[in-house]
Amino acid sequence: MELNKKTLRNIFLVVAGCIVLYWVLHETERVTATFKTIWSLFSPFAVGAAIAFILNVPMRAIERMLGGIKKAGPRRGLAILLTLLAVLLVLAGVVYLVIPQVIATVETLLAEIPGFVNRVIDWGKQWLAANPELRDWLYENTKFEDTDWSELLAYLFNVISSQMESIVNKLHQAMDQLLSVVDVTFKVVVAFANGVFNAVLSLVFALYCLARKEILARQGRRLLYAILPEKIGDETVRILRMTNATFSNFISGQCLEAVILGAMFMVSMSIFRMPYMPLVSVLIAVTALVPIVGAFVGCILGAFFILVDDPVMAVWFVIMFLVLQQIEGNLIYPRVVGTSIGLPGMWVLVAVGVGGDLMGVGGMLIMIPFASVLYALAREYSDKRLEAKGIPAEKLQDQPPALKSNFKVKRDKNKWLSKLTSGKIKKTDGEKE
Repeated sequence: MELNKKTLRNIFLVVAGCIVLYWVLHETERVTATFKTIWSLFSPFAVGAAIAFILNVPMRAIERMLGGIKKAGPRRGLAILLTLLAVLLVLAGVVYLVIPQVIATVETLLAEIPGFVNRVIDWGKQWLAANPELRDWLYENTKFEDTDWSELLAYLFNVISSQMESIVNKLHQAMDQLLSVVDVTFKVVVAFANGVFNAVLSLVFALYCLARKEILARQGRRLLYAILPEKIGDETVRILRMTNATFSNFISGQCLEAVILGAMFMVSMSIFRMPYMPLVSVLIAVTALVPIVGAFVGCILGAFFILVDDPVMAVWFVIMFLVLQQIEGNLIYPRVVGTSIGLPGMWVLVAVGVGGDLMGVGGMLIMIPFASVLYALAREYSDKRLEAKGIPAEKLQDQPPALKSNFKVKRDKNKWLSKLTSGKIKKTDGEKE
């Protein structure tokens, strides 16, 4: 083998890869610490890039509406400003609707809990009265009749409160022994300042990315083509563009679907005069941003709020949620989100499960469009391979035709003749011995 520059480079890369792999496998803690240090350095920029990517979705729509402004600079600046104002208005509206409702709900719950407990006790007594056999068994084997349930519940609450207070006191004592007040205050101030600085840095970096996104894209392509061969660079750019389109469509579709679902609950709860309509509607709209499981979390919270006020209405709320969820899942979601990402429902469920296990809620949001890109690439690869192999189209249908075996069975001639002479196989009239 001739040792030219290309061969030496490949050998060097293989050796370097083996050294790095050995180091990663044998120095796990050091590798983890190194990655944490690198992430702490670049996390503000990664967060800023993610913010810019999300804000770019509404900014593009706003910029198209500002097409009357001929100069690109003022048009881009005004689009960024209007995007920030729109996001702030949405957040302010959510906070304005949710925070007062949460405060009112907590006050109502605290006021309604004693009455709710009494209603549960009365319901239990009525149920026992309707089931005399169970009541007699309880009276014979327990002191059920003499039990003051209100006093028992109060006692349990006092025990829990005292235990929690004791645990909190012990934690405070441990903290006082481990850390001084000065150190705690200093660490809190430093952490708060660091968080504020990173947040401001992320926002500034996001605005810079939005303002100069075309320049950054062009610089990235130049660097990509400078490092990689042209064909690989072309394929990389194509995949990145597909990823950008898929993630953008998913974000816009998921937000639109959440707004539609929240509006459906607002109208339905207003028609049936259910309590906590603004809080529950906004809560379901916000939680619906998390695919599949988010709306069910909102349903559980909404049913809990309504349960304390009216248990029967809470049951009707759950029934209404199941009906609206079927309408949304079968009619709205496939058309609004499903078509935008091109991923079948089964694989959406798999992506949500895997993403949730790996990275929590953020993993659910990231994994669906990422799985959509992988699904599209796998489909393209399989189509090219099938075309190269010349597989007939009828074999790829939902109901393929019956196929014959392509493997020929070799018969033992001597064994066949022995069966023929023994009479196990009859000769045909035209067959020679």
